[in-house]
Amino acid sequence: MRMPEGALFASSRTIPAFTRFLGEALCLLLVALLPVPGMAGAVMQPMSLQARIDAAEENAVLLLEAGTYAGPVVIDKPLTLDGRGAATIDAGGKGSVISIETDGATLKGLHLTNSGESHNDIDAGVRVRGDFNVLKDLVIDNCLFGIDLGQASNNIIKRNRISSKPFTLGLRGDAIRLWYSFNNKVTDNVIRDSRDTVVWYSADNLIARNDARRGRYSLHFMYSKHNDVIDNHYENNAVGIFLMYSDGVVIRNNLIANANGPTGMGIGFKESSDVEIAHNQLLYNAIGIYLDLSPFQPDTTNRIHDNIIAFSGIGISFLSDWPGNVIRGNDFRGNITQVAVSGNGKSVDRNTWDGNYWDDYEGFDLNHDGIGDHAYELYSYADRIWMDVPPARFFKGTPMLETLDFLERLAPFSKPSRLLSDARPLIEARFTEKLLARRHNEDNADAASNDNTADRSAESDAYRKLRQSLGR
Repeated sequence: MRMPEGALFASSRTIPAFTRFLGEALCLLLVALLPVPGMAGAVMQPMSLQARIDAAEENAVLLLEAGTYAGPVVIDKPLTLDGRGAATIDAGGKGSVISIETDGATLKGLHLTNSGESHNDIDAGVRVRGDFNVLKDLVIDNCLFGIDLGQASNNIIKRNRISSKPFTLGLRGDAIRLWYSFNNKVTDNVIRDSRDTVVWYSADNLIARNDARRGRYSLHFMYSKHNDVIDNHYENNAVGIFLMYSDGVVIRNNLIANANGPTGMGIGFKESSDVEIAHNQLLYNAIGIYLDLSPFQPDTTNRIHDNIIAFSGIGISFLSDWPGNVIRGNDFRGNITQVAVSGNGKSVDRNTWDGNYWDDYEGFDLNHDGIGDHAYELYSYADRIWMDVPPARFFKGTPMLETLDFLERLAPFSKPSRLLSDARPLIEARFTEKLLARRHNEDNADAASNDNTADRSAESDAYRKLRQSLGR
């Protein structure tokens, strides 16, 4: 059959075009397969950390390889992000390094660094806006705030090392911040060179076995109830623990030392009620305990018992003669002034003073029952000039005021006012002896299990001073 002339013409033109297309495709394939100078061993760029988080399924475990990853990142689903102690996330100076906007996430073994510098946005190492999350074994440095919990409950914050940006004290962020957050456990964290740890509008939190130094407020409560503060070590901060409008707080077995300076104090109260302060060691502070209109709620007490309050400018300082504190079984040792109250002629005898040890007690125990045969009574003489005349505070503890006080006691020009009376003063500082024995055993156990010798040595410094003062 004869092919139409037009069809032959079309076929003859189509075949060369197809041949050219096939040749070009083969050339492109060869170029792709041949090595390119300067590109030997090149690989595709790995997926970003945020992309990996977004691509992960819920409850996935992301194990990060050693290296540095770009932040900030946001976690909006329950998963585990594990840096295995070798992964760093660097926010590049913008925002928070990690924001958790979910329940049930876990961060561990990560180094988080270089957050933004905005106090308004609370730029932090970790920003938590969820419940039942776990943050443990993190190293957070060069971050304005450390860990920020806002309306976040039932979270665990454990074994983290936190420091702020190297700003002046007031411009640093807080190491750990709880705002309207409940039932969280903040334990075993090491904090250095941050500003405060704050607990505001929050209840039923546990704050235990943390070590904070070189900050402003080791721990600051405001409008927060029923929190437990146990076994913490707070040293060389401007203030140890301060409670403002916070009731039902338990503060037990803490060491608070070297809170010095114009506003230095170990534990401070402002209109706080039903607080228990027990078995704490308050050493070398400007003021051991400060009380301002506390307890504030009617028919409540603050119970201050079995503490060592030693080597401070003032053992306990009252802003006024406000009653309602039960002060029992404490060891008052080596304070320049044992108890002080502002306002001429005022007394703190409306509080309960019972069975405390006073190292300046002048009496005997003829029946050997461990209690002095007559009451310990504390009077204010000329040395209270510094209490009533603020400019005279500069001379507190100086030989000049000590001489005036001695002359006033020797031959009073006027009747001195009695500040307090303890009807059953202890003859021996029993709690101090028990504490030193217990602490000695704990130090030996810690030394056997802790390789961080420098931190352990510094942690025991206040206790070494106490032992030396007892001739040990």
